[in-house]
Amino acid sequence: LIADPISEKGLEVLRNEGLEVVLQIGLNSASLKAIIPEYTGLLVRSETKVTADILFHADKLQVIGRAGVGLDNIDVDAATKKGIIVMNTPEGNTNTTAEHALSMLLALARHIPQATKSLKNNKWEKKRFVGVEILGKTLGIIGIGRIGSSLAKKALALGMSVIAYDPYIPTEVANKMAVRLVELNTLLAESDFISIHVPITEETKQMLGQEEFKIVKKGLRIINCARGGIIDEEALCQAIKAGRIAGAGLDVFQQEPPSGNPLLELEEVICTPHLGASTEEAEEKVSISIAKQLAD
Repeated sequence: LIADPISEKGLEVLRNEGLEVVLQIGLNSASLKAIIPEYTGLLVRSETKVTADILFHADKLQVIGRAGVGLDNIDVDAATKKGIIVMNTPEGNTNTTAEHALSMLLALARHIPQATKSLKNNKWEKKRFVGVEILGKTLGIIGIGRIGSSLAKKALALGMSVIAYDPYIPTEVANKMAVRLVELNTLLAESDFISIHVPITEETKQMLGQEEFKIVKKGLRIINCARGGIIDEEALCQAIKAGRIAGAGLDVFQQEPPSGNPLLELEEVICTPHLGASTEEAEEKVSISIAKQLAD
């Protein structure tokens, strides 16, 4: 069962392996629960939520494939208890997410979305949109795994200094990347830009909130292309209004779509609808990769 859109090349891989492929895109929870007993394999992206309740009815299911990295939309514990393998594609969208974070960083620095909107409204507001250079600025990366380290390379190539907070990465690994490992409070105090690249866990949930925003460098610009819920959105909103944080580039939100979210009303916030992994190249890569894994 393919419950979320994947590329045609991924579907070809599955069909060529002799598997019967059924596309049922956009199922709600009740509909998925009703048909899941028929299937031995399930392929999803981030849209479909695979809950314990759904898995309770998945009597034939052997494997769940997630075309992408994050598994927060799948109850992995419930799947494991039923002997269902859960697999993902951690490599496929590394570069595309790092590129999206860098795009957000540059757009924030130069007010590109706001200036575009202004010009399209027949205004010519050069003084209003004076930006900042990124050359010589400090980028703080929270989580220096695959995506974080990919962003670090790109930022270093553009003349930024890079520091990182990641308790799971050895100092020597960071040193090889020309990245200085620091404690979170040091990163908050020294960074001109911060980009988040950690999964959402009990440890990272709302890890940036009111207390953390009190110690950030004034004029900080913050980017989140990881997962909603890592930043306390209300605290971020207040910090921007208070002038402590100069802007935010958000690709993810606590609730998606983020209807009624006050952050969307702030001109200092630029945002995209969870597009971190949404490039033609990445979608094809993850689709082919997860299809091969599922077939195996």
